[in-house]
Amino acid sequence: MPVATPDDVKPTALDFEAAMDAAWPALERQEAGNWVLRAAGGVTQRANSIWPRSPEAGQSDADLAAQLSEAKAWYRRRRLLVIFQLFDNPVTSALDDLLDAERFTRQSETLVMTLSAPVAGAPESPGEAASSELAVELAPMPSGEWLRVWWEVDGRGGEDALATARTILEGCPSVYALARDSGGRAAAVGRLAIPAGSTLGGVYGMATRPDARRNGYAAAILQALLQAGRHRGVTDYWLLVTAANHGAQELYAKAGFLETGRYLYRQERPRRAPTGC
Repeated sequence: MPVATPDDVKPTALDFEAAMDAAWPALERQEAGNWVLRAAGGVTQRANSIWPRSPEAGQSDADLAAQLSEAKAWYRRRRLLVIFQLFDNPVTSALDDLLDAERFTRQSETLVMTLSAPVAGAPESPGEAASSELAVELAPMPSGEWLRVWWEVDGRGGEDALATARTILEGCPSVYALARDSGGRAAAVGRLAIPAGSTLGGVYGMATRPDARRNGYAAAILQALLQAGRHRGVTDYWLLVTAANHGAQELYAKAGFLETGRYLYRQERPRRAPTGC
């Protein structure tokens, strides 16, 4: 689990990676040397991917290939494909080369954007500066309304997959935000995950009903989450947004977030079923 970061020490990229792992906890998790194998019945790439924390000193190409072979066996037993969440980091170049040789695909390039909260007594950050006219409801657990909006926008799968996703969400202390439209319907939602023992907070689950977009709901949700984090001692925030989602990137940039890293998923190609008699 991440540990609290002193005020005078800025979190490192690995600190954020560890917080991301804690904020989206897989149902199954196994340490395999320097890799963390994660599985959750195939629900979300993140919870069913390998997080290679850092290379082991003196690890040869043969050792790396053997480690990959053992990981493949672990995922085969769960009937899952092998997926790596691979951050843009030169220390993982040898693994990247191996995955190229194994013909792993590249998917879902994602930006890591971060924001440092102002210290006590300092001016507020751009995302906290202006009060919103839109009321935002905060709760420590996701309500049925919250889940429905999020799943309709970002979900993949039926009720069983949603139940698994809810277990993942509730595996980390969080604040859940919900804004309603003029008719009282849930219009937009968001989540701030605050891993136990950490001063880092991650913004997740930002979703607005398609018919309610461009009405300021997402900005109000984000502002409310940043303020909630500040009141809970969060010193630095992160969020994840796909490289193709320029609209969301603009919203986050206006709130003061800056791109500080990237990752993508390297996924093995599905095996072809045998043909013929």
